[in-house]
Amino acid sequence: MNFEPAVFPDQEPTDTAWCCVFVEGKLLMPAPEDAVFAPQPRTLLDQLGAGATRHYLGRLDGIDCWAVRAEAVPEGFRTLPLRSAMLGFDAPLLGLASRAAQVLEWERTHRHCGVCGTPTEAAERERARRCPACGHTAYPRLSPAMMCLVTRGRDLLLAKAINSVTGMYSALAGFVEPGESLEECVHREVAEEVGLQVKNLRYYGSQSWPFPHSLMVAYTAEWAAGDIVPQADEIADARWFALDDLPPIPPRFSIAGHLIRDTVAALR
Repeated sequence: MNFEPAVFPDQEPTDTAWCCVFVEGKLLMPAPEDAVFAPQPRTLLDQLGAGATRHYLGRLDGIDCWAVRAEAVPEGFRTLPLRSAMLGFDAPLLGLASRAAQVLEWERTHRHCGVCGTPTEAAERERARRCPACGHTAYPRLSPAMMCLVTRGRDLLLAKAINSVTGMYSALAGFVEPGESLEECVHREVAEEVGLQVKNLRYYGSQSWPFPHSLMVAYTAEWAAGDIVPQADEIADARWFALDDLPPIPPRFSIAGHLIRDTVAALR
């Protein structure tokens, strides 16, 4: 599926549209539990009412895409937490839902100027919010974060966060600080979270992550020195795991799930 991003529609609207509609933070889905997320008649946008907030996102396989925040669930639909919905999405729909959620969250948190507090207005020619009083312009926010899967021979270092609700173990992760490169962030976060030094960093891939507006950049690295000392206020448990004795790990819809499984396959 081919996605063509855009801020404003510049062609005749399509008869159907990919509608990423959020009601109270949850994604609108067809009411039957076995129904799949699919393009809807364009009239759905009108049914959502004048109070709905809309953002044009572009076209996916030639079909218009919209991000919408609505006040109520229309007849024939239900809502599902975005994380749960994403479990059933392929890569193009993951990207679309992620983009929609982040654009709507950006608008929600930038209704007023961060400099002078004046209500902001939508910019005419770009996706931005502009302050009519002081001229400050706010663009959709993106927070880069690193992820690192550390190996020691054929063992993997996996950790469980203190605030984990699933009990899953995953690779280490953390946000990039101002003035810091991604590689510097990897070394710092690994040292802070588990007390280890690493070497031979290798880029794996990246993923947009809408919780709330992250760009996850994943690496693998090799253990260089140190013993595991979990960071007390963040890590509940961290251990070396053999390839055939892994704990519960994230599903493949997240880059962590791909990173761990692909590393296991490569080591085997």
